[in-house]
Amino acid sequence: MKIFLIIGAINACLAVGLGAFGAHGLEGRLSERMLETFKTGVQYHMYHALGLIGIALAADKLQSAGLINWAGWLMFAGIILFSGSLYVLSLSGIKILGAITPLGGLAFIIAWILLAVAALKL
Repeated sequence: MKIFLIIGAINACLAVGLGAFGAHGLEGRLSERMLETFKTGVQYHMYHALGLIGIALAADKLQSAGLINWAGWLMFAGIILFSGSLYVLSLSGIKILGAITPLGGLAFIIAWILLAVAALKL
């Protein structure tokens, strides 16, 4: 499960960088609404980067490797779909991208459920 530690650390780094970019590079360039959309993407990006790190650390303790593996990949997919769509939406204004965001949210939800199920199987 070392891969989830690596992916989580890289995504935490990206979330910090994108957060700084949003705070310093986008203020005054985007509407307040689009800036808030971007910030939401950054928040969920960081939450789930930390979630990936947690999955990597918990993998040794949890015996359900299949569930943990699925949880990790779904969390990563959620970052791409949820946060990625919010980044592109806020920067481009292409509103149809908002239709992708809920798919990322669903991936997040399923990932957390799988993690809970894996923990319950201890």
